[in-house]
Amino acid sequence: MAAAFPHPDALATLCGLFRARVAASPEQVAYRQFDEATGEWIAFSWAQVAAEVRRWQAALTREGLVPGDRVALMLRNCVEWVIFDQAALGLGLVTVPLYLDDRPDNAAYILNHADVRLLLVEGKFQHKNLAEIAGPVASLQRIVCLAAPENGVAGSSLHPVVAADWLADAANTPVPESPLDAEQLASIVYTSGTTGRPKGVMLTHANMLWNAYAAAQCADFGEHPVFLSFLPLSHTLERTGGYYLPMLLGAEVAYARSIALLAKDLEAIRPTALISVPRIYERVYGRIQDGLAKKSPLARLLFNLAVRVGWRRFEHAQGRAAWHPELWLWPLLHKLVARTVTDKLGGRLTVAVSGGAALTPDIARVFIGLGLPLYQGYGLTETSPVVCVNRPESNVPASIGLPLPGVEVRIGDNDELLTRSKCVMRGYWKDEAATRAMIDADGWLHSGDKARLDANGHFSIIGRIKDIIVLNNGEKVPPSEMESAILLDPLFEQVMLVGEGKPYLAALTVLNEDHWQRFAASLDIDPTQPTALSDPRVLKALTRRVASHLKHFPGYAQIRRLHPELTPWTVDNGLLTPTLKIKRSLILERYRPAVEAMYADFART
Repeated sequence: MAAAFPHPDALATLCGLFRARVAASPEQVAYRQFDEATGEWIAFSWAQVAAEVRRWQAALTREGLVPGDRVALMLRNCVEWVIFDQAALGLGLVTVPLYLDDRPDNAAYILNHADVRLLLVEGKFQHKNLAEIAGPVASLQRIVCLAAPENGVAGSSLHPVVAADWLADAANTPVPESPLDAEQLASIVYTSGTTGRPKGVMLTHANMLWNAYAAAQCADFGEHPVFLSFLPLSHTLERTGGYYLPMLLGAEVAYARSIALLAKDLEAIRPTALISVPRIYERVYGRIQDGLAKKSPLARLLFNLAVRVGWRRFEHAQGRAAWHPELWLWPLLHKLVARTVTDKLGGRLTVAVSGGAALTPDIARVFIGLGLPLYQGYGLTETSPVVCVNRPESNVPASIGLPLPGVEVRIGDNDELLTRSKCVMRGYWKDEAATRAMIDADGWLHSGDKARLDANGHFSIIGRIKDIIVLNNGEKVPPSEMESAILLDPLFEQVMLVGEGKPYLAALTVLNEDHWQRFAASLDIDPTQPTALSDPRVLKALTRRVASHLKHFPGYAQIRRLHPELTPWTVDNGLLTPTLKIKRSLILERYRPAVEAMYADFART
């Protein structure tokens, strides 16, 4: 599909890609989004989007912005996100995406660090925080709101302008031609900051264009692909894979209303392509398990049989298993069991990608066994982002797959995954030292991830170099795999292992409220009592339950102590990044007394 479309060298820039797409299919539907006023999905053609881009370029020009200036956007996924981005890119401006639900202090830091001159916001969602976000930013000269904020920006000299008025005032402003080249800076994307202040990743037009083009070679997306976009566009996986890649393919993109309404949107849109992070698949898996617990033994038997036979069918198709008589059962099991699950995902997915973190092999096995074409991949913001992905003809779900065409990958010292390609960032904004630490003199980017390579060329991530827990006996434990195994249990919402320099591993956990109620009742304990979570019977039972999920790990990699909580780690309380990664150092600091208590017995001996 992508091979028939112009090569990145011919397109040169992301705005060159946009112009080529508009010229190739002006009347084709480009985007759909839900209109709350009418209760209907509204379609936008490429020609309509191009006309809006021109209007926004006139308004940006009227602000006196010049090529290289930074402009930021803090929006939900919507067609206006694309319009603003393309308008800015076409003028040689640099877009700085912000997460809609980011903490105000973090957003203010990014705006200040990038010297942002103009900020586009939703308005109605952020009016309470606009003063905290925009007030301290000296470089900011304009705030544009899609919807009027209720109270302006108290405490700030800036008065937001509503987009409709701002666009109308600039209607007659001429738009200058801005000659661009592929190596020009297109965006500064700030990393999620799991270990401190976020760093600004400088991505060029060529970086993201080449990554989208390479990703397009890895699967057949079909004749009329339809993407459902729900990961934030400020996440580089969604931006490249759910925005630039569909533009390259001539695909239609529908914007989901919210995660809460995702199930309804999947059935309404019936996408053929889906890009997600593991957490979404984990939630669906959890609902499946909860539903099975309420069904008859026969229903559970049929479900497990469908997964087993479906997995055998998958392994046979991949050439890793011989044909088996059980495969004769698949048409019936598909009709009775598998189709009920895949229909809830729209019923016509041909490509479902999981990236951003590791997907637990057991969860992958269930979905693939039920017939979902699920492919795990791997990437970094610093690589635009995709480095590796599994292919339909070569899919090893426990791996991150094969390198993209044109992307070099090797394993360096300390088993670190290194990569080199046209997709590697220019560097970190205002941080040459961090750039030199990340990219060596030969152009290899050091990922910080430990990896291994199998005989068939598939890479697997086995942990983070800095996240490795070293016990006091010298044993090294990668916590992420163990945490993923524990999180298969719906009782546990969040888990973080601790034990650096200690004699054994312990775990900080957040329990699911509903499952906790039932778990406590099974122990004849009142879950509403303040002391329930610290009851020795609860701690002993939870520790046994965790141990049951870790039977396949080495003996030294077992949990000896556990601290349960019901208060979740969130973006708002500072313990999660906007991409929902846990901030290990901050969680450790927040729960230091609990951690010390879990090792108190050892300290006294």
